[in-house]
Amino acid sequence: MNASIDAVRVAGTPDGPVGVLVLEVEDEPEDILPIFIGVEEATSIAHGLDAEDIGRPLTHDLLLDVMEELGGRVEKVVVSRIEDNTYYADLHLQTPRDMVTVDARPSDSLALAARTNVPIQIAESVFDHGRRSREEFDELTDIRDVTEYA
Repeated sequence: MNASIDAVRVAGTPDGPVGVLVLEVEDEPEDILPIFIGVEEATSIAHGLDAEDIGRPLTHDLLLDVMEELGGRVEKVVVSRIEDNTYYADLHLQTPRDMVTVDARPSDSLALAARTNVPIQIAESVFDHGRRSREEFDELTDIRDVTEYA
């Protein structure tokens, strides 16, 4: 299923704030896939979406710079499975030698996707398992409004 990053929000929990990455799927306007991630990862994704240059590279910028210097590039990201309420993603990379797939956290993969505008896909079974009503997450605050985003 083709997807895109709809929003990066923050939710309050008894243990403190948690980032919420909201993915939307083509042809499914009422439902989204929320993935709960760390606030730092959520902030990094927001920086990538905004093409924000903050001077020194963040970890995801550094990884992308190194990959590109070595002749590789990100081709696509697939949120491929969920096990014990943990999401997994596959990072598809073109290298000078071959196409490779790397197991990665969705937050890291999607931080790279935000910086490169590559296609994002979600396995149908993952979407069906985690889909929620868009309305449940519309009221959450954008991560940019609650963190030191600079």
